[in-house]
Amino acid sequence: MKQINKEQLWSKDFIIVILLNFFGFLTHLMILSTFPFFVNYLGYTETVSGLCATLFSIVAVVSRAFIGWVLDNGKRRMVMLIGLCGMALLPMGYLLVYTVLASIVLTAILRMLHAVAFAATNTAAATMATDIVPKTRFAEGMGMFGMSTALATACAPAIGELLMNMGFQMLYGATTIIMVVGLILFFIMKNPKIEPSQKKFSVKDLVNRDALPASAVALIFVMTYGSLESYILKFATESDDVTLSGAFFFVAMAVMLLITRITVGKVADRRGEALFVYTCCPSMTAGLLILAFAPGNFSFVLAALLSGFAFGCIEPSLQAMAVSLSPPNRRGAANSTFLCVYDIGIGVGAGLAGVLIDQIGYHHMYAILSLASVTALILYLLIGRNHPSSITWQVKHRAENANK
Repeated sequence: MKQINKEQLWSKDFIIVILLNFFGFLTHLMILSTFPFFVNYLGYTETVSGLCATLFSIVAVVSRAFIGWVLDNGKRRMVMLIGLCGMALLPMGYLLVYTVLASIVLTAILRMLHAVAFAATNTAAATMATDIVPKTRFAEGMGMFGMSTALATACAPAIGELLMNMGFQMLYGATTIIMVVGLILFFIMKNPKIEPSQKKFSVKDLVNRDALPASAVALIFVMTYGSLESYILKFATESDDVTLSGAFFFVAMAVMLLITRITVGKVADRRGEALFVYTCCPSMTAGLLILAFAPGNFSFVLAALLSGFAFGCIEPSLQAMAVSLSPPNRRGAANSTFLCVYDIGIGVGAGLAGVLIDQIGYHHMYAILSLASVTALILYLLIGRNHPSSITWQVKHRAENANK
């Protein structure tokens, strides 16, 4: 047991892969949170911005499936390099639309290309992290890795809103510079050598079946998060009851995300993910219902804290569950399976939210989408808690075997 405790978690390469994930999410969320304003500038409504978000997610899902196979065949660095280059170059395309072309069709095409680049960066970073993190500290390590997403969530909307108010040129120029810094870090990073799977391409290998229970729960749950990250800035701007900037929501949410992710991994390694599913789903439901029926500055921040706790705990614990049974040369498929449905959930949530906003308004939209977290809890009870991929199930059976 002493030897297990001495396994090193932090290293130069682990820190770099966390930074690469942070930069990728930071620039992605800076653009995503301000995208409805960009679409409004082009003369279109929230339905169009929601459909673009759904299109982004569909392309990310399709590309992630193939990216996972490429990662499992030993091409970790190639995938990451392609993703980083795309994330650095594509903001210049948005700038071209803003300054010259003003085309919603070109904007949609750019969003699809951006989806591929983001999927490559994010999936490669998550897979490299699982290569580096010691197995005995897996949930803890992935929780630390997930803190980069939390930090990006805290910083991105506020930075994006600030730069957007200075002009979209500043916004898209800054995202390019950030990703260039990421490219520099990438070239000083090494990652462990992983034996390629050596499998020929097969459609069935694109999906890791052991990752499906956790992925299915995440699919439904993150629909709620899709509605928050895409529209909370506009909700705050247009609400008569909220005088705070929408950036306050993300800052409060991220503070709770950071607090939870410091401890969530260690607890998940010892006790499993069930504790977090049982507490996070009701917390997210409560947060959305507060936005729907009790608007105001205090309740706005309270909803952010509840949402931050919910997302901060459930996302890393479910991702650890999804990857827990996979050998090194199948972790790419496991991560891509989980992140694919993650993208689907966010895209469907954002798309549905955009349509509902145009039809019935923000408040009723959040009331309806609160049902997603209730559904996620029911789904976990049905297919997740007793599946061998469940860390809770694994802990229980290890204890039973130890007592025999």
